[in-house]
Amino acid sequence: MAKQQGKEEKKVKEYKPPKMCPKCNSRMAEHADRFTCGRCGYTEFKKK
Repeated sequence: MAKQQGKEEKKVKEYKPPKMCPKCNSRMAEHADRFTCGRCGYTEFKKK
């Protein structure tokens, strides 16, 4: 298949498995400065 001029290829992000909560073993949400578990409320802050 020939490439069309003027079209850029989309960059695909590499898959990163979610961080798991050490207390209740559910997935943690990733925020800008922390990881938070919605089930039990456990929070881990990211290092700068």
